Amino acid sequence: MALIYLTLSAILRMSNTMTDEKFLYAIRGICMKVHRELGCGLLEKAYQLVLVHALRKAGYDVRTEVPIDIRYDGDEIKCAFRADIIVDNRLIIELKAVDELQKIHHLQLSSYMQLTDMPLGLLVNFHEQNLLHGMFTTTLERLKSLYR
Repeated sequence: MALIYLTLSAILRMSNTMTDEKFLYAIRGICMKVHRELGCGLLEKAYQLVLVHALRKAGYDVRTEVPIDIRYDGDEIKCAFRADIIVDNRLIIELKAVDELQKIHHLQLSSYMQLTDMPLGLLVNFHEQNLLHGMFTTTLERLKSLYR
């Protein structure tokens, strides 16, 4: 008889009971674990590779460097940008490894979410000493209400 091991997050996803809040809490926890183990001095790509590994190990469906097309003037522009990480087709994670997040970083995530109609977004700056100060979440619903 085979023994099957499932993480709590995988069980919750399988039963479709994981709310956005619980989902984001779990993802943020994985980001914090990666930060705790690696520290805050690496390049963005290193954090991306390790975070993707950790997310997949936790049972999430993860895609990286996802090419995103946009429509402009009636035409489709192929691969207008690449999303750093998309998790479970509901969250875009935009990674940074910079001294300080700027307004443009928040606007970048906001644009990506609106162009893809992705419901959740997470901006993570791994160069923060305390990662709680370097993680920002938002929802597409909130963004649309701000820009009406």
